[in-house]
Amino acid sequence: MKAVHLALPLAFIALLSASDPAATIWNIDSTERIGGNATTVLGHPKVIDTPKGKAVLFNGVDDALFLDVHPLAGAETWTWEVLFRPDSGGAEEQRFFHFQETGTQNRMLFEIRVLGPENAKQWCLDSYAMGGTGLALMDRAKLHSMDAWHWAEAVYDGKELRNYVDGVLQGRGEVLLLPQKPGGTSLGVRYTKVNYFKGAIAKARMTPKALTVNEFLK
Repeated sequence: MKAVHLALPLAFIALLSASDPAATIWNIDSTERIGGNATTVLGHPKVIDTPKGKAVLFNGVDDALFLDVHPLAGAETWTWEVLFRPDSGGAEEQRFFHFQETGTQNRMLFEIRVLGPENAKQWCLDSYAMGGTGLALMDRAKLHSMDAWHWAEAVYDGKELRNYVDGVLQGRGEVLLLPQKPGGTSLGVRYTKVNYFKGAIAKARMTPKALTVNEFLK
């Protein structure tokens, strides 16, 4: 297993190590290092205490973290899980987690679209992956609550890309994605520094195989 932040409970780490020895686990509770990797900081993201443990809060205007690592580089199949909280008051289009291959347009993205009347905003998940060819998955009819914690999950099994919120399927489509080469990561914004995210991110797990829903983190 790759580097794991020590803030994770030891029993939790042991369970993940036994079930997914190749998984990369990030406990996002620092603005200086994530998963053993140094960060580059934009704006003033801050560490907060939450019912899910410590998390990093982004203001939706100019806060972001960048890392010089792409944890799913080389994976032919993969699962990407993120525990996050989208907060009210952000823009309609927000990118909250991005893996980018160096020197190309190949990338993996988690995004949200904030929809509905001003006093009853909700969001839908927008996932995108490109590895030679690309596919976006978004269903504006599948809406979720603001200011609450959710899991976003994306799975690629070599033939089909699927995305989920809290383990419930949101969309699926056939696509051939080539394994990505090394690159970088951004949290709280698209890698090109547009479409900032307002909310908090607490945990992520990246696994170089297609997991079933029953194997997702809860």
